[in-house]
Amino acid sequence: MEIQRKESITYQEFMEEHHNPGIPVIFTNATEAWKAKKIFTPDWFRTNYPDRESDVINTTLGKPYRISEVMDLVESSSVENPAPYPLTFDIKKKIPELLELLTPLSLDYAKPNWLQEKPFQRGHWGGIVELFVGGPGGKFPYVHKDYYHLSAWINQLYGEKEFTVFPRGQEKYLYVSDKNEWRSPVNVFEPDYNAHPEFRNATPIRFKVSAGETLYIPFGIWHTAYSLNPTISVAFDQLNHKNFPLFMADVWNFKKEASQPKAAAAYLYALAAGAGCRIKDTFSRV
Repeated sequence: MEIQRKESITYQEFMEEHHNPGIPVIFTNATEAWKAKKIFTPDWFRTNYPDRESDVINTTLGKPYRISEVMDLVESSSVENPAPYPLTFDIKKKIPELLELLTPLSLDYAKPNWLQEKPFQRGHWGGIVELFVGGPGGKFPYVHKDYYHLSAWINQLYGEKEFTVFPRGQEKYLYVSDKNEWRSPVNVFEPDYNAHPEFRNATPIRFKVSAGETLYIPFGIWHTAYSLNPTISVAFDQLNHKNFPLFMADVWNFKKEASQPKAAAAYLYALAAGAGCRIKDTFSRV
């Protein structure tokens, strides 16, 4: 699997070459549609939103990190002494003013996205828009695929990250178990081949994503990231007819852990919401 960079691509080409077959791609200029592309920097956040609180708790002080603290941390981060990673903000809850700078959220590619429709705005389906901030040496703590089999859109607006993805079908080499089918216990940055000898047979694909670029990761693709320098990115997930059947299976499996009646209620709600979105998609194409 080769990760291609594409500067000029139509929506139809994206659907045929990447969305439908489930192949990642890097858009080199999709974020040109966003005002955020030219203004998101550590200093801009310090000036405009210094006291907004992160989703991450400073365990020393027992309270969330503030944006000014986050930006200071990532700019002083080093490989030897990295800042906590990732430092995240749920944009809709913590910094909703940013949403007007991220319009259209779809970048004219991530559509249809049922997570942005009103029925799926209720409940915790994974439909948040998230600000990710990191510093040099910051590593996502594990290789994972996104919950609910959602597809991920990662928009790099400041700095560079190195991503690692794995083609589908490598669960054996990543030591994925039924107990936790969403994350791998293998440290892919410093693998322990004594503990995980099969990882030698894995085929990690590593590449950089730079400021202004967008990475599309189809559902079910294992991935992780590493900050090469101070980085700011915006990520969101996508749900539509393509991954909806797997999404529904996950809804049942996740919710039944609480109780089967709750699982049945969530399943029926999601099924109806998906049916409504499918009808809306059909009429939008007419």
